[in-house]
Amino acid sequence: MPTKEQTYLIALGGNMPSELGGPELTLRAALQRLAQAGVQIEAVSRFFQTPCFPSGAGPDYVNAAAKLHTQLAPKALLTLLHEIEAAFGRERVQRWGMRSLDLDIIAADNRILPDVDTYHLWQSLPPEIQRIEAPTQLVLPHPRLAERAFVLIPLAEIAPDWLHPVTGQSVTAMLNALPEGEKEAVIPL
Repeated sequence: MPTKEQTYLIALGGNMPSELGGPELTLRAALQRLAQAGVQIEAVSRFFQTPCFPSGAGPDYVNAAAKLHTQLAPKALLTLLHEIEAAFGRERVQRWGMRSLDLDIIAADNRILPDVDTYHLWQSLPPEIQRIEAPTQLVLPHPRLAERAFVLIPLAEIAPDWLHPVTGQSVTAMLNALPEGEKEAVIPL
């Protein structure tokens, strides 16, 4: 029995060249690969130049967000995203390291995966532990979503009214809560 169509919000980013060239070209090609795989792309934000995170870890990033529709379950979409990353030279060597392509599921409709307790566990990790530990399963919404201007600014262009299923905050409200300096560092290309 096929899964019903779901709406996903994804973040795209990269700060190293792929075989195609710079990050902007790679992000555009990744979106084409998603469409070729049968994923319907409803909206794509502008592309933004954003400071490398964590600071000093490499060249600035190009970031964007997209709103997708597909019958793929969250784990199947994550597998597809990882396959596309690998096709463009992504190697998972270091957490938060430099990369040619990063495709993250930010949200799957209003689902909480795997459950609220696990979401809270990963969302509340101290920064020093976030750098060395990663979940072994998909956690949605993305636990760091509300802290990252480089995700929220592009998302605000395509899904400003999406409500976080745990906090009840909209993308716009989460973005407005960030410090101005963090928002100003995200520059449209």
